[in-house]
This record gives sequence, C-alpha cells and structure tokens, in this order.
Amino acid sequence: MAALFTPESQAIFWNNNKSAIQRMLDYDYVIRRKTPSVCAIVAPTSGAKFEKFFFGTVEVMIPVYKSTPEAAAAHPDADSLMNFASFRTAYDVTMEAIAIDSLKTIMVTAEGIPERLARTMNHAAKAAGKLIIGPATVGGIWPGAFKIANVGGTIDNIVRSKLHRAGSCGLVTRSGGLFNELSNIIAINADGIAEGVAIGGDRFVGSVFIDHILRMESNPQVKYHLMLGEVGGTEEYRIIEAIKSGQIKKPVIAWCIGTIAKHFTTGVQFGHAGASANADAETAEAKNRAMKEAGIHVPESFNDLPQTIAKVYQELKAKGALQEIAEPEVPAIPEDYNKLAKAGRVRKGTEFICTISDDRGEEATYCGVPISGVATPDTGYSVGDVISLLWFKKRYPRWATDFIETVIKTVADHGPAVSGAHNAKVTARAGKNVTDCVISGILTIGPRFGGAIDGAAKYFKYAYENNLSPDEFIAHMKKEGTPIPGIGHRIKSVRNPDLRVSGLKKYVSEHFPATPLLDYALKVEELTTSKKDSLILNVDGCIGVLMVDMWHALGYPEDEIEVFINSGALNAFFILGRAIGFIGHALDEKRLAMPMYRHPWDDILYDVQEPEVLK
Repeated sequence: MAALFTPESQAIFWNNNKSAIQRMLDYDYVIRRKTPSVCAIVAPTSGAKFEKFFFGTVEVMIPVYKSTPEAAAAHPDADSLMNFASFRTAYDVTMEAIAIDSLKTIMVTAEGIPERLARTMNHAAKAAGKLIIGPATVGGIWPGAFKIANVGGTIDNIVRSKLHRAGSCGLVTRSGGLFNELSNIIAINADGIAEGVAIGGDRFVGSVFIDHILRMESNPQVKYHLMLGEVGGTEEYRIIEAIKSGQIKKPVIAWCIGTIAKHFTTGVQFGHAGASANADAETAEAKNRAMKEAGIHVPESFNDLPQTIAKVYQELKAKGALQEIAEPEVPAIPEDYNKLAKAGRVRKGTEFICTISDDRGEEATYCGVPISGVATPDTGYSVGDVISLLWFKKRYPRWATDFIETVIKTVADHGPAVSGAHNAKVTARAGKNVTDCVISGILTIGPRFGGAIDGAAKYFKYAYENNLSPDEFIAHMKKEGTPIPGIGHRIKSVRNPDLRVSGLKKYVSEHFPATPLLDYALKVEELTTSKKDSLILNVDGCIGVLMVDMWHALGYPEDEIEVFINSGALNAFFILGRAIGFIGHALDEKRLAMPMYRHPWDDILYDVQEPEVLK
C-alpha cells in the first residue's frame, strides 16, 4: 500500500481553524518542508480571499474558497481534506469530498455524527476507494513528512516525543489524548514512531485498526506495531486473525483499556461512543487475553506498557533489525510577537501615536470616555461634546459645544450652485455612490471655497495681537496684495444682512464670556462697508474670529491656538458641516433618478485655434 502522506502531500482545510492550521505550518517548518502542507481553506461564510499565516518567519497567504469542489479544482495536487466541520455539517462535507477524485484521504474531527449517517459515509468512502480517518479523531502524523492539525500537541512536545523525524513504530489508537501520551512513551523507551493514526472514538469510524496496520506492515520504516484499543467493538480480533493468517508478520504490542469494567455490575460507557461492551468478547479483559494467546505482546497492565515497548525494541535491535536514526537539527520556531509582548519579553517601537481614542479594551473610548457613555441622549453628551473630545481632547462647557453645533448647522448647505454641492450632484448623476459624491464635493473645499474661515482667524488674530488699528490692518492687507479673508459677500450687504451672521452674533452676545476678536472685526467692517456696502463680515469671517474667541475664553494659550489654525482645524468645521449638505444633494439626485449630466454647449465659450505647425 502507498503511504498516506509524504513530504510533498498537501491538504485542503475545511473550516478556518487558524490555530490548527498554524500548528501544521509550524510542524512543516520544523521538519523543513519545502512547501506548506495546507494549500487551501474552505470557509463558505467568509468574505476573505485569503488568510495570512506564518511559515517560519515568513508570512504566507493561503487562499480561501467557498466550497470544497472550488478549492480542489484550484489545487489538483491536494490529496486530502482536513474536515473540521461541526457534527451537523461534517457528513455533507465528507460526502462532497468523497465525490472529488483528487481527494484520497478525509480526516473528520467531529464527534457525535448520527450512526446512520456515519455508516453511510463510511460505506461511500470504501466504495470510492477513499480512506476516512475519524470521526471523532485528532488525526495522525507521519514524522518528517506531514502532521494532521493538532495531533502531537505543541512543537516542544512534538520534539520531545521525537515526532519530528521517523522512528520505527507504527502506532494506531482509538484515543487522541492517549496518542500523544503513547508517542512520548515510545520516544522514551524506543526510537519514536514511523507513522501513527488515531482512528477516532465513535462507534462507526471510517477506517479501523486492520486498515492501518496492514498499510504499516508494508512500510519498511515500520519495524513493529503498537495498537491501543479499548472496551467495546471487535476490531482487535481482526488483527488476531491477520496474524494467524500471516498477513501481519511484524511484532505487535497491544493493550485494550477499560479492564476496570469487570468490577461494574452493569454495562458502562467509557468516554468514547464506541467504548461500551455489548458482549463478553467486547470486554477489554477478553480482548487482551485473546491477543496474548495469539502471540501479541500484551503487558499485564497499562502501567507495564513502557517496559513491554522497551523489551520489543531491544530485541529487534539485538537482531540487527533496527538502524540508528540520525537526529536532524531542529530549527527554533519563532514565537508570535503578541505572545511575547503579553509575556513582557519583547519591545517594539510604534509607527503611529494616538492620543484621542483607544480601542484595545472591551469598549472603545473617546478620550477615556466609553462610547456607550456618550452615545445616547441620557448620557448628557452632545455631538459638540464628541467633537471637543476627539478634536481637542477636552470636554467643553455647554455654551462652547452649542456654538460648535450652531456652526455646523450654519454651514451645512448653501444651495446646489456652489462648487462642492455642484460636484456632488454631478457625481451622483454619473451613477456613483454617496461616498464618492461626498468626496468629490469635499475636494473643492480650499482657499476659494470654505478656506476663508482659516484665513479670517489667522489674519484678524495677527492684527489684534499686534495692536494694529483697523486702518492699519486694512493698509497691511492692501500692501500684501491679499483681500481680507472673511470680508465681502456677493449678495448680502449692510442693508441686506446675512441672517446667519446675525444669528451667530446674537448667540455669542448671550453666551460667550467675551468676544474681543469679533469686536475688532466689526470695527474693521465699519471701515470696509464705508467704502462698499457689500464688504461686510461674512459668515466665514464671523465663524473664524469667533472660534478664536471661544478658545481664548476656554483658556487656551496662543501657541496652541496657532496650532489649531495652521493645521486647518477651523476649516474642519466647514468640511464636517458641508458634508451634511453634500450627502443631501447626492440623495436628492438618487431620489429623483436624474440622468447623466452634460454641460450645455451654449454655456461654453469655444475658442479652438488651428495648431501651429512646428518645423
């Protein structure tokens, strides 16, 4: 029989069990496989195209598929399926895999699959010439070639049990937990295992002791067998018959656990679904006796098993049947950074710094305040409070947060004709989504649209702090050749005031402790409007100077206010507010199902000249 697995074998892993997959890849690295043993993951509910894992110190991407047929078609060299589906799904997954020609071995971890389904599944596999390991198994291991999922435990335990290279024993057990224990016992008392399988604890498993021991009999690396059975079932008798018929010639060590059952007056099930004797022949005591009579090496008790292993091993060694096994160099498995960091054994410089929020605990916080503590009305926090926390790392008093919300409401929209709203509408009519519409509108915000808020704060603050009189400030700006930001309006004037500005001035007069920069700006306005009626302090200018007044009243030092202005914090209020309007215009276009926009020819001055011909 051909070996189930080789150093080139690759598996498809059904269910994205990341820890089990990573353990397989860590084993691959230890035994110096050239390629990872897992080539694909099947995760029907996942939206991911791939998952990242470590192959030693290098990250590798393992593709994710929605179905086993899709994965098998993409990876025709994969010859096995690691079925980690639940007991509700495992049957369907297995039956689907049986129908795929390239998949020869199917491992099923689920326990408790209904017996009718298990028997149907196993019959279908045998008819198709496929091998099932399980159900209710931890799998198996082919030292130096391939490891199924979590079998063998941690890498440290695997190396201690000599599972990183092939030994001389062929191990078959029902119990997955005792498989690991026996691997260690064999390593201590002999030279390790050549291959090993835990066939599973359910009553009806896909492959039984005889299937694996006959295969191991043809493996030249296997010099003797160790079988650990248990109370229940009659599979051990098939081994006895194979020994009598000469099919099994290599020494066999065996023990059936559950001998204590003879002390119970009624039938008892021990752990596994199949570990219950329904006849005298199924008792552990009867099977141990029969195996011993057939010439199998059966210890007096499980505690004597190590001595029996050592005895058989030494006898084979004395006959020259065993060769010394060279111990390969074992590379250290790199430890995960998160694990080392948690243990306080590593430090790493950070690429980013965040001082406004923290998402590492059970609940994210805004400047130390849990989101649940600010989100609902009963918390007393408003949108203005959230902005003050996340933008300025302070909780502002109510008059300041109300002012922030007033600003946002004031600048939310200015009709469809301004550049930002126009862009949002045109983008919506091009069939784009709301996100794209908002971005196209925001991209127009700058020096000529919205930027006057920053400019007004900057220049009026400079003039006020340098004690420039209104006349001197106007002269200074004229000398620089720069129009005063925040002064002037296309429609509004002294006689036709901007009610948005009037509302802001009314609010701050009632709630701000003081407004020295606004008062200064209004004196400048008296001079500019004396020259032209429309050179009023517009809404951008009013917001800019009032923001500076607010920060002064809140006790911010001048250098910190300068940082806010230079970083564009004032314009951020315009961006936030106007985004509300952009969304509204985009939704309006979608609601009206407006067609693609094309600008009319009669609104374009065409001045296209014949090209100059260069010689």
